This record gives sequence, C-alpha cells and structure tokens, in this order.
Amino acid sequence: MSNSILTTHNLTIGYKTSRKNVRCVASDISVSLQAGELVCLLGPNGAGKSTLLRSLAGMQPPIAGEVRLLGDNVYNLASQDLAKRLSLVLTEKVDVGMLSAYTLVSLGRHPYTDWWGNLTPEDEAIVHWAIKSVGALHLASRQVSELSDGERQKIMIARALAQSPLVMLLDEPTAFLDLPRRVEIMQLLRHLARETNQAILLSTHDLDLALRLADKVWLLANNGILHIGAPEDLVLSGAFADTFKSEGVEFDIASGEFNLHTFHKGEINLIGGEGIAVVWTIRALQRVGFRVKQGKSFSVIQDFAPTQISVEVISNSEQFLWRITKSKTVSTHHSMYELIKFLDCL
Repeated sequence: MSNSILTTHNLTIGYKTSRKNVRCVASDISVSLQAGELVCLLGPNGAGKSTLLRSLAGMQPPIAGEVRLLGDNVYNLASQDLAKRLSLVLTEKVDVGMLSAYTLVSLGRHPYTDWWGNLTPEDEAIVHWAIKSVGALHLASRQVSELSDGERQKIMIARALAQSPLVMLLDEPTAFLDLPRRVEIMQLLRHLARETNQAILLSTHDLDLALRLADKVWLLANNGILHIGAPEDLVLSGAFADTFKSEGVEFDIASGEFNLHTFHKGEINLIGGEGIAVVWTIRALQRVGFRVKQGKSFSVIQDFAPTQISVEVISNSEQFLWRITKSKTVSTHHSMYELIKFLDCL
C-alpha cells in the first residue's frame, strides 16, 4: 500500500509576467510526499522554491499538470476540507491586529469549530500542545505585535500545528531564528513527522541542517530541474555541488561544507599535535589564505627551507601560545588575532 499523501503528476509551475506572457519555472515535476518523512526543499535564490510550495498548497494554479492530496485534486477541494489536510507557513508577515499569541494559534482550529468558532476542550488541548511544542508557552498571553521576528515565527508554526494537518508546508520557517532555535525547530519538525506520521516539506537555506536532518531532499536548480533523493545521494551524484556552484564558493564533498575561495598567500608549516587549539589555528590560517602543512614536533622545522614560515601551537591548562619562526627569527603571540595580524605584515 502506498504511503504517499501528496503527489504531483507532470506538474509545470510558473507565474504570469504580463497579461499574455507566462514564465515557466520548472516542468514535468512528478513527486510525492510520504507519511512520516521530513523533506527539505533546497535551491539557489530565485530558483522557484516558493512558487513550488504555493502550487502544492493550492494557492497558485499550475501551468500544467496536477497536485493530488489523498487522491483529490487540491484545486477542487473546498477550503475547509483543504485546511483540515494541509497547513502552510509563509515568510510574509500577516497583520493580525491586536490578537494574542494564544488566540492566533487557536485560529488553527477554525476548520474544526462550529459557526461561532467555539473551541471544545479537545481543541484547547491541541492549541496548548502546539504552543508547548515550539517552546512558546511563555509567549501565549502576549500580543503578536509585541513579539520579535523569531518569536512570531514560532507562533505561526504553532498555528500550523494546531490544524492537525496530514501535510505541513513551510517556507523558510527558521529564517528569523538564531542558530540554536533553528536547530530546535528543525529537530522538532523531524520529531513531529515521525510521531504524528505527517508529511512535512520545508524550504530552507540552512543547507548543513538539511543535510543532517532531512529524510529526503528536493533540490531545485536554476535550470528548473528538480533532483530528488536522500541528502547523501545528491551529494554523491554531484547534483548538490553543481546546484550551489558559484563564483567564490564551492561545496567540499569530503567535509560536507562550503569553502570560500581566498587569495593564496603561501604555505605555513604548522607544528603541534592534536587538540582544539590546533583545529582552530588551521581554520584561522586557511581563512586568511594560507595552505597549512602539519608536522608532529618542533624539531621538524629544521627540515624546512629557511624562507618558509612555521607556526607552533603551544597549549597548557592556563593559556594558548603561538610561536612563529621564519629565517631563524622567532616571535611569540598570545592570541589568534595577534598571530594573523603579524602574518599579514610578513
């Protein structure tokens, strides 16, 4: 039996640029969202991620093809029926007037309430759970207009959770959050996908988090091609590096990180064993353009050419020191900042 909740068939997405002209963003998209999976939609700015999300949510009609939610065409569903199956969180701010955070989250129960919008005890429990799930109980009584961008985004996610959807679509849900909160929200969404058996699709520019947490990645390139697979599949195929290739930056398949292209200043021989000070010294030297060659002891400096630069990392329980040797001239520095400034003058 298929686990698919939302599917597309030969979907072509785009938008009108004028009364007669339509810009095609991507075509022939045939994908599915599976129950219990967290899917991350990645791609460069302008690739069409938001357009795809809006098309899947029934907010923007496709140029061709169809989107089906539990077998029903999303564009034929009554708004109340669609809201019971699918929730959406967008990046655009919505003016909610003087509503409290709790009241805004409770609006997520609107598809289930009576004509007067009365909440049942079950509705109240779901609203409370949704707010607690995003760590925002302390915000419940505050007006939404008083919240920071990050706090407001948590409440909008809680409102989407309160709808009890089968599919949750989120456009940059962590855009206004600091790193710990971004990790928290991503982990929360992954947990929710498993615990509630929802299909969750989110667009994000947090590439590292997506590679670490997503069950599947939809990678939308600027040429309109949508690559689909586990994060590791797209890295190994080269699709990930190709999609994000740009002047001045490249994806390192070995480390899973993006590296900046910096002007090459020369080579430095780094003396020292293992340890956190050595790791961050290497990062600092590479950041300012040096290639680093490691040695195991200070004695190996004698094997280097006189014109080469050597840096020894000295660490103990009280401090870190960096000893630079060039042409038999030795200097000692007490901070990484001093070390880099000195090397800039050589």
